[in-house]
Amino acid sequence: MPARDIYHDAVRRALEKDGWTITHDPLKLKLGRKDMYVDLGAERLLAAEKRG
Repeated sequence: MPARDIYHDAVRRALEKDGWTITHDPLKLKLGRKDMYVDLGAERLLAAEKRG
């Protein structure tokens, strides 16, 4: 697993304050025999949706 940089915690806090939910820290992806890592996996939850 790669090391976190000096901005990791600040970015995570900023995303959470903006309403994002951190789903993975880090997000591990496997493609064939290769393992890859994305710093954060996040999603933004919607309280309402508009049709069309």
